[in-house]
Amino acid sequence: MSDQEKVDKTRRNLVVATSIVGGAASVAAAIPFVASMLPSERAKAAGAPVEVDLTRIAPGELAVIEWRGKPVWVIRRTKEMLESLKAVAPRLVDPDSKSSTQPAYAKNENRSEKPEWMVMEGVCTHLGCSPQLRPAEAKAEMGADWVGGFYCPCHGSKFDYAGRVFRGAPAPLNLEVPPYTLAEGRLTIGEDKETKGS
Repeated sequence: MSDQEKVDKTRRNLVVATSIVGGAASVAAAIPFVASMLPSERAKAAGAPVEVDLTRIAPGELAVIEWRGKPVWVIRRTKEMLESLKAVAPRLVDPDSKSSTQPAYAKNENRSEKPEWMVMEGVCTHLGCSPQLRPAEAKAEMGADWVGGFYCPCHGSKFDYAGRVFRGAPAPLNLEVPPYTLAEGRLTIGEDKETKGS
């Protein structure tokens, strides 16, 4: 092997080694930049579906679950709560929820997939305050015709046990119903048949 061939072989090895090291350095330098473009764990958690064990919620009890930074109310409605929905219909702004936001399966009198379960975003549609549960026993505070529901103390909006707003309230729309799935004693908030996999 001549001196020239030795030099060419050494040069070729040096070029290959330099290319490999340079490529590896480029990949290593790009990793932090690519990682910074991915959503953080906190961002993923903020939009991820949330599961709730429904067997722990007693009839008439309100559970508050956080989803996407908002309170979501889950109530196991009693027979009396369901009956009150018919009684208040004439006093509501949008009793059929034509102008309000809810999935197709919740576009009914109960605004739910199954009448027993109310799943509702606990955010007033007026200015974003969080209404409070006021049972039928709160007639002294809410008025003689009060059959139970929710009251927003900020500006006085009232909602029934389906989140439908009463007339004369500043809230223009019914409370929003998030997408959800009910299956075998479990509730998944943030995912339903229409949104699953999207």
